[in-house]
Amino acid sequence: MSLIEMLKRRNVLSFEVYPPKTEAGMDRLCGKGGVLDKLYTLNPDYISCTYGAGGTNVGRNLEVLQKIAQDGRTIPVTHFTCIGNSRERIREQLNGYLDNGINHLLALRGDLPMGCTGTGGDLHYAGELVEFVRREFGDKFTIAVAGSPEGHISCTSLEADIEFLKRKQDLGADYIMTQLCWDMDQFCRWMDAIRAAGVWLPVDVGIMPILDQKATINMALSRNGCVMPRSLSVLISKHWIFPDPFTANPETDTQYHQKKAAFREAGVEYTIDQIHQYRRCGIAGIHLYALNRFEDVAYIAREAGLLREDAKV
Repeated sequence: MSLIEMLKRRNVLSFEVYPPKTEAGMDRLCGKGGVLDKLYTLNPDYISCTYGAGGTNVGRNLEVLQKIAQDGRTIPVTHFTCIGNSRERIREQLNGYLDNGINHLLALRGDLPMGCTGTGGDLHYAGELVEFVRREFGDKFTIAVAGSPEGHISCTSLEADIEFLKRKQDLGADYIMTQLCWDMDQFCRWMDAIRAAGVWLPVDVGIMPILDQKATINMALSRNGCVMPRSLSVLISKHWIFPDPFTANPETDTQYHQKKAAFREAGVEYTIDQIHQYRRCGIAGIHLYALNRFEDVAYIAREAGLLREDAKV
């Protein structure tokens, strides 16, 4: 069964990993008995791999995806951006992915490098990338595109953002992977709005487990401009590490370790509850950011009822 057929028939489970910068990190992720091998035991429908910031670390991205493709336990999905890419280079890279058995991609503009006002390549928007891939490769790739329930921070309005999403669908996208969103009321409004606008693609929801105050705040504000619901703000406040999570250490807050552990436990439960809320919204799947770890996402997937009977955990 193809991934698109899965998305249309049942809720899928998938994970996102990132390419480590060091050999030790690669071994922890891709080595025998490493994180990928453990994630396979949860029987995910696919595992995606990001680039580094600004489209860097592409070589490591391919190494990770080669491992997934060679293992044959699940579908490898690459993130692919316009950053710094000429049409010729895009064609070359995508042929390289196909040669390695990787025929699923998430088509992105990509986060612009610091100080840049454009992609620095021949293509400037994700829609252009979708159009290029379809024209050059036909149906050889299954193409996911990003959806922003709160609107992309570079877009003038949510309505305009939905128009761009509709255009990506019309140009040949197969399904949507959402950006981070903790505001469930807004997510439901967005689902209604995209359907009303004629966007019928399956929606796979991207979720970052809430495990660390600093990482949670960074992810919300640094790239996504996410609303943090009062319930999440209260959770952070109750476990606040002084003077702040970005500079705190055991010397400045004597309860540092206890607070981090308590926040992690509460954040896991918050994530599980959010998954339940998402599944009531008519979505097609849950895409968990594994953060190159296993134990937390395994627990979340199990407790949220995401695992199929043939999972080994």
